Amino acid sequence: MASFQLLSFVLGLGLEQLVQWRYGAMGLVCLLLIGIGVRARNSAWLTTAAVLFVLLMTQA
Repeated sequence: MASFQLLSFVLGLGLEQLVQWRYGAMGLVCLLLIGIGVRARNSAWLTTAAVLFVLLMTQA
C-alpha cells in the first residue's frame, strides 16, 4: 500500500512538471481541475478541464 502511494506521488509530481514545462501555469490549472473532478466524481469539473486543456493544446 505504501509503495503504491509513493509511486502515485512520484508519477503525479512528474506529470505536473511535464505539464508545467510544456503548457505553463494554465496547464497546471487544468490538471488541478481534472484531479478535483475525478475525486469529487463531478462531470462538470472534468468537462471544464477537458475543454480548457484542448483549447490550450490547440494554441501550442
